Amino acid sequence: MIKLEPVLKDYLWGGERLKTLFGRKRDGIVAESWEASVHRDGESRVEGSDKTFSEYLKETPGAVDKNGGEFPVLIKYIDAAKSLSVQVHPGDEYAKKYERDNGKTEAWYIVAATPGAGIYCGFKRDVSREEFLEKVKDGTVEELLNFIPVKKGDCYLIKAGTVHAIGEGCLVCEVQQSSDVTYRVYDYNRRLFDGKLRPLHVEKAVEVIDFKAFRDETDGGEPEEIPGGTIRRLTECKYFRMRELKLDGRFVGTDDDSFTAISFISGSGEINGKKFAAGDSFFVSCGEKYEIDGEATAILTSESKAAYYLGIDIGGTSVKCGVVDGYGRIIASGSCPTRNGAGAEAILADIAELAKSIIKKADVAVSGAGVGCPGTINTRDGEVVYSNNLAWKDVPIVSNLERALGMPVFVTNDANAAALGEYVCGAGKKYNSMVMLTLGTGVGGGVVADGKLFEGNKGAGAELGHEVICYGGEKCTCGRRGCLEAYASATALVRQARRAMDKAPGSLLWKLTDGNKDNVNGKIVFDALRRDDKTAKAVVKKYVGYLATGIANAINVFRPEAIVLGGGICNAGDVFLKPLAKAVNCEVYGGTGFAPVDIVVASLGSDAGLVGAAALAFGKR
Repeated sequence: MIKLEPVLKDYLWGGERLKTLFGRKRDGIVAESWEASVHRDGESRVEGSDKTFSEYLKETPGAVDKNGGEFPVLIKYIDAAKSLSVQVHPGDEYAKKYERDNGKTEAWYIVAATPGAGIYCGFKRDVSREEFLEKVKDGTVEELLNFIPVKKGDCYLIKAGTVHAIGEGCLVCEVQQSSDVTYRVYDYNRRLFDGKLRPLHVEKAVEVIDFKAFRDETDGGEPEEIPGGTIRRLTECKYFRMRELKLDGRFVGTDDDSFTAISFISGSGEINGKKFAAGDSFFVSCGEKYEIDGEATAILTSESKAAYYLGIDIGGTSVKCGVVDGYGRIIASGSCPTRNGAGAEAILADIAELAKSIIKKADVAVSGAGVGCPGTINTRDGEVVYSNNLAWKDVPIVSNLERALGMPVFVTNDANAAALGEYVCGAGKKYNSMVMLTLGTGVGGGVVADGKLFEGNKGAGAELGHEVICYGGEKCTCGRRGCLEAYASATALVRQARRAMDKAPGSLLWKLTDGNKDNVNGKIVFDALRRDDKTAKAVVKKYVGYLATGIANAINVFRPEAIVLGGGICNAGDVFLKPLAKAVNCEVYGGTGFAPVDIVVASLGSDAGLVGAAALAFGKR
């Protein structure tokens, strides 16, 4: 074990807290204190020695991990007396190609925060490149950003490609990839000490920014009791693992697979007989035992222990494939066209090639794979019994892909996969049982009961879109009549609106569709409803009634804790969801007399099927 001496950095937004709280000695402000670093832009040193940290590691083979790997992170403190610039970091591929450096995924642990302090993480909503550039140009880019108020002890994972900024008043312990590549996009017109504006890097930034709405993938845990205190998982990603240790006594630790970097946030005591105080940082070699005795809070950083899985989501027009970690986070992904008419063998060959390329891109060991496929699936034997979308019959998909990929493969219906995805890390995460309905071209259904995916006999169950809600009613795409899908899909809503328009020539719907009813869609129907159009109100009321009947039937059979709704219709918000909840309560057996069933909107969007497919392999490898 060694104690590390930090490298201090002076930037114009820095403050005094690193001096007052951690005893850093420097004239003027201290913006950053690089605690554990082997990066060329600032190396830590070994206390009581003339060696740099990297020199020590070279002389100590196996100190980082048992495979002799390189130190993968840079650990620092950041004192934001003023807000940092709005910026983004590139991923590995771009950084190595253009900057000769690593990409930069990072995590922020809030050591202290003044009242009202916060951070900016990603966008509030999906944003176009053009809109972003316009906001940067006129100095209003913060209007697009997702502001999160923070307090002491919070932790957030900031993936490469996420636009972000640390706000004024935050003192942060940052664990990041060993990199110093930052692309600033907005800096409040601040000037350097020589009077010049700090340079921006907008052209490079737009090449690496993820313009989708921010989704928090930190996935921390609850504190667990251990001898001498508690330990809490803060976050874990491909590059590192962070835990918070709160100690009031004695703790003994070791890691046979990785180093442990210990950053003492507060308190005092002894570690392996050596005194420590707040702000001290230590490096413990792989396999080395360490003993802490005292009252303190510390951040423990080590190599990631995350497992990785492959998710394959087969659609009628394209196949999506991604490597997903055990927390449901997508590490790398891609897609290819579904060559309809080419035959199952050719399509599966395409899928195998795509999967291999994504695994190579992710650069991690993959333990198993899962597949979500449209149609009737025999999950026990790993076969697609019949898929109308793909024109497949009796296709042994599991054995075929296992031969091609050399790993265990599992398969389920695509709607089941989407439901499992939402259950594992989406809107259904906090529930033990849920029913998912996806309202699109059709109505897809998926059921998770007591933590397990319900698939029915040979995987043919949970066809909730084909429960009959009106005997002899509308003809369904399946050939039968009266199915929920024929009344509650997005397609059905549009059909109902067009019929209503024929009977209401004065409806606002005609104006919103430029006089052509073929232009009507779900968004237009709800826009007209918000503007008090009687025809749209009647259409939505009837549609909500049909959907409520189907949901009530599902509740009566499964009695889940939640109904999760997916599809673009859900973007209508409360004007749709509130009357739906009221109608369901009127239809369900027992009304509100039983435990209430939450109706929530799916959160993973088009990624649900991919994540859920990968989740089939969780724990089954």
